[in-house]
Amino acid sequence: MRKSAMDKGKGKVKETVGKATGNERMEAEGQADQVKGKIREIGEKARERARKTRDDLK
Repeated sequence: MRKSAMDKGKGKVKETVGKATGNERMEAEGQADQVKGKIREIGEKARERARKTRDDLK
């Protein structure tokens, strides 16, 4: 499993628990984790495209 997926999943759980318990801090942390996961996913996709391009040039 990719780290981006783990961050997004962890963030979703934190956000849900924060909403359910009324804990605004946990909810905000969950949202931040989800954004972190999305950013990491973009980086992973960029690396994959760069590797593919490099391999195509060989």
